[in-house]
Amino acid sequence: MNSSLSIFRKVAVAEGISYLLLLFVAMPLKYFANMPLYVKYTGWAHGLLFVLYAATLVLAWQEQKWKFGKALLIFVASLLPFAPFIVDRKLKDERPENASGIQ
Repeated sequence: MNSSLSIFRKVAVAEGISYLLLLFVAMPLKYFANMPLYVKYTGWAHGLLFVLYAATLVLAWQEQKWKFGKALLIFVASLLPFAPFIVDRKLKDERPENASGIQ
């Protein structure tokens, strides 16, 4: 079974990718090529992934027993391009506190 941290990391990467697609692909297509439909669908996907990011962050926060400041910083990272990838890298080595030494 996957830990909340593992699930959160996967969602964070997906959310980060969707944010970059929205900013650097869909928005330019909308304003420079008059193709607003890409923003509609990419924005919808990004919105869903953002909500999943927040929900899985809460679950990981509870499971990992992080301090409020750490959870807040991780949430703010979702608002900045490229930051979810930095969060993923930082959390890569974290293990759930209740995990056994057996993998």
